[in-house]
Amino acid sequence: MFDKVLLPVDLNHPASWEKALPAARRCVSDAGEIHLLGIVHDLGSAMIASFLPEGFEKKAMETLKQGLLDLAAKEEGAHGKLEVHVAHGHIPETILRVADQISADLVVMASHPPHELQTMLVGSSADKVVRHATIPVLVVR
Repeated sequence: MFDKVLLPVDLNHPASWEKALPAARRCVSDAGEIHLLGIVHDLGSAMIASFLPEGFEKKAMETLKQGLLDLAAKEEGAHGKLEVHVAHGHIPETILRVADQISADLVVMASHPPHELQTMLVGSSADKVVRHATIPVLVVR
């Protein structure tokens, strides 16, 4: 059993938690914690950001946090408290950074079935987390 489990969540894709959250619950100890992580992806370009309204990222983070709080309230019940975190950056690097910040001892994350062309061009976030993590990573499909 693990004491601190980090579960990255994409609120736009329920598949990111529908199977992964039950898996995280099975892995966490009775006194353990599950930390939900939402990430506002770094746009990576000032040119792209210039087309967005002022304060876009701040508003996106506030909206994401509220969505995660709503999900946590809905999913907590008898299964224990879910901690909520919101971060900004590139997805794999942010997952690894937050895992280190909260001293997680397991990352549980969903992954969609591989799509060869997409994986070749941009790679998989789960793949990058698995390759660079210093703690165990459970990938759920």
